[in-house]
Amino acid sequence: MADIIKLLPDHVANQIAAGEVVQRPASVVKELLENAIDAGAMSIKLIIKDGGKTLIQVVDDGKGMSETDARLSFERHATSKISSAQDLFNLHTKGFRGEALASIAAIAHVDMQTRLEGNEVGTHIKIEGSKIVSQEVVAMPKGTSISVKNLFFNIPARRNFLKSNQVELRHITDEFHRVALVHPNIAFHFYNNGSEIFSLPKTKHRQRIAHIFGSRMEDRLVPVTEETEVVKISGFICKPEFSKKSRGEQFFFANDRYIKSPYLHHAVVAAFEGLIKTDMHPGYFLYLEVDPSSIDINIHPTKTEVKFDDENTLYAILRSTIKHSLGQFNVAPVLDFDHDPNLDTPYAYKEKDAILPKVTVDASFNPFKETGTVSRVSRSFQKPSTKGWEGLYEGLQSDAEGDTFSSVVIESEGEEQGTLYSEDELAEHMATTFQLRRKFVVSTVKSGMLVIHQNRAHERILFEKFLGEITVKEGVSQQLLFPLELTFNKQDLGILNEIQESLTNIGFAFESLEHEMVKVTGVPLAVPESGIGTVLDRLISDYKEGFSDGSLSQAEVLAKVLSKNLAVKTGDVLDQESQLALVNNLFACKEPTLSPFQKLTYTIISEGDIDKKFS
Repeated sequence: MADIIKLLPDHVANQIAAGEVVQRPASVVKELLENAIDAGAMSIKLIIKDGGKTLIQVVDDGKGMSETDARLSFERHATSKISSAQDLFNLHTKGFRGEALASIAAIAHVDMQTRLEGNEVGTHIKIEGSKIVSQEVVAMPKGTSISVKNLFFNIPARRNFLKSNQVELRHITDEFHRVALVHPNIAFHFYNNGSEIFSLPKTKHRQRIAHIFGSRMEDRLVPVTEETEVVKISGFICKPEFSKKSRGEQFFFANDRYIKSPYLHHAVVAAFEGLIKTDMHPGYFLYLEVDPSSIDINIHPTKTEVKFDDENTLYAILRSTIKHSLGQFNVAPVLDFDHDPNLDTPYAYKEKDAILPKVTVDASFNPFKETGTVSRVSRSFQKPSTKGWEGLYEGLQSDAEGDTFSSVVIESEGEEQGTLYSEDELAEHMATTFQLRRKFVVSTVKSGMLVIHQNRAHERILFEKFLGEITVKEGVSQQLLFPLELTFNKQDLGILNEIQESLTNIGFAFESLEHEMVKVTGVPLAVPESGIGTVLDRLISDYKEGFSDGSLSQAEVLAKVLSKNLAVKTGDVLDQESQLALVNNLFACKEPTLSPFQKLTYTIISEGDIDKKFS
């Protein structure tokens, strides 16, 4: 029998390896930024075009590479970070596998220019699909510039898998945040399609967080500090009142490397127990320093999944440290029954003498004394009679001069909405419609009993309403008496600018959208004035991470987000008129069976099924 096992060519092996290392443009950004940091750069520029599909460029002022190193860096398992297996237990660099550049070069057009500080000229290499196209000498400043163009040009299936430019840009921005937050001593500049998104100077951790997430974030932070033999913890947590339903401001860093750890996240949530609701997520930026030999980061090529030697001890230390910070800075409520109130007396009052209060008393006052005006006062609060109101309008018919009131009959010009019941049956069904456990609306139909999920049904009603308003541009807006000013970070402000037209069609009115400040002058009728900020925050977070599906249009995504946040929730009490309106509006929808999230909105229990229960 002939031999059938053969060694794969290098370019095929590189493409296979690239499937794990490079999942999307954000993966390339992460690897190139980490290489720049390992090279000792103090200023890094990130340039993106078309969500990273057309161009990803990273320019740094690091130590650069020689001509030989530049050529060798694109080979598999070629690295300057480690030299032996023992180095894996004492890692102080971001990368160590030697797979990143080889994987990127296998699926893209790579253009690299690099120069050592002592050399007069640098090296310029062009690679397309693992094949070196050219290598020449170039004049350039110290450091390295790598351009990755046409990502997945030779793997069409992977390129088609990529989402829209906006979605890919958000993933790139997330990776940029993770790298920039842990290196405040490095200046970062981020450009997208020619416009500057971030310009982060060298600073400290607290200011770096404020530069990325907006100036309002600085007032929300509570410092966390603890040093033990096992771990050194530093960083910040957000105050409990600023916790959110969606995740997005949770960052763990171990030895200056971003990590994901559901176990440690649970420790943080446990420390906030009793201060936030069960479905809320606190924000935190926590930096852990552990012995490199006690942590294993060589689990996955992305290096975000790690294993600690003693996770239980780390859990307990982290939880107690956060609880201590919450109490130390008077964030957590404390009941101190032994507190001496004299300790609150200012020092300036120490030498002052006590002064009797000056109080005047009316000795003749008697609250039980009867007066002759009691009966008149009681009659003044009686409800006036409404009999004979017709006489008030006598003689007000229109005359020849037309200077008096006239009767006006207003007829509706809109189409009549569909209804499940006739007018004769309305009173009967008002009595038979009721709410079950504040979750379901139950009514009767000819075939049996109708059970409607109030939250999902209202989501369907609002979804079709908002989708129609965005498309037809006929949303009704209620103007605010006093414009409301809200602050957002640059990323959230970019999302608002992206969907501003659709929001305006629904009924939102914005006076300005710039410099982290949004001035709202009008809102849709369905949005309460007191909850405008909350609705916009949830809308941004859900739009950013919850419903980013390339198969949906922006109008559909926005209608989904708004219907989810404004729909009646489980636990809300509905009066009978609202229950009946919910039933009628649901069956007036084009697709009443399913919610916008493809979940069943109602079910009908037939009379036969009920009879079977008693047979």
